[in-house]
Amino acid sequence: MGQIDHRAEVREFLSSRRARITPEQAGLPSYGGKRRVKGLRREEVAMLAGVSVDYYVRMERGNLSGASESVLDALGRALQLDEAERDHLFALARAAEPGRGGRRRAEATTVRPAVQQVLDAISDAPAWVRNGRHDILAMNRLGRALYAPVLADPHRPANTTRFVYLDPAAREFFVDWDRIANDAAAMLRLEAGHNPCDRALIELVGELSTRSELFRQRWASHDVQFHRSGRKRLRHPVVGQLDLNFESMELPSEPGLSLNVYTAAPDSPTADGLKMLASWAATQDLAEESPVISEKP
Repeated sequence: MGQIDHRAEVREFLSSRRARITPEQAGLPSYGGKRRVKGLRREEVAMLAGVSVDYYVRMERGNLSGASESVLDALGRALQLDEAERDHLFALARAAEPGRGGRRRAEATTVRPAVQQVLDAISDAPAWVRNGRHDILAMNRLGRALYAPVLADPHRPANTTRFVYLDPAAREFFVDWDRIANDAAAMLRLEAGHNPCDRALIELVGELSTRSELFRQRWASHDVQFHRSGRKRLRHPVVGQLDLNFESMELPSEPGLSLNVYTAAPDSPTADGLKMLASWAATQDLAEESPVISEKP
């Protein structure tokens, strides 16, 4: 994958969103009988969005240049886009503006010492910082212990989506692996809309597309998704299953970076599991720090 084809991105995103909406869902009469196209027709989307058929056809062919915010809002309503999809549509439109398509946001590959200090100050919960490509840039001690299977691959920076799709251990580690895989591809697709010229992201998508048939299928769906909060069930090789809540927060001082924190409900089996994990992590640290003492002859 040498580069992301912007016009193809727009074309396939809009056509895939149009195909999933039935006339009934859009409040339009279906008139019975078999339709030649799946979902809405282009002229129906144009009518719902309040634009001419020619204008909508031009947009769906990949040309969002000059589309106003009001037109994009109307198109989002017509296609019943959710918040992430609407964000993606606007990102695609920004990339179509003259002089914007070739710009790229430099993705961080390290964190400032102050950010690492924040992580280290979080002692009772696994925490880590990632960039938009899902590279793990920094972790606290409990985060390293929790994600030990992810970090077992010597490839650096460790990348959670690469782990999900290419490491067989991921299916054991993530209890809901199929959902996690779908979410990971959708999050990368959203990032590609915001940062289409990120060379490392393009290379990652190319690697995953080459090595994973499932990733190719998920990528081709053009689904996008935010990753802000939720639950994640992990099967840790040392402490067993952990049912964790997660919060993902953007760092305003570090554009493109997110802080992820995992917590457990008080007095729950998972809370006990995190305490066990902390004890195990401490023993690992001691083992690494202890000098080798040779026996006396």
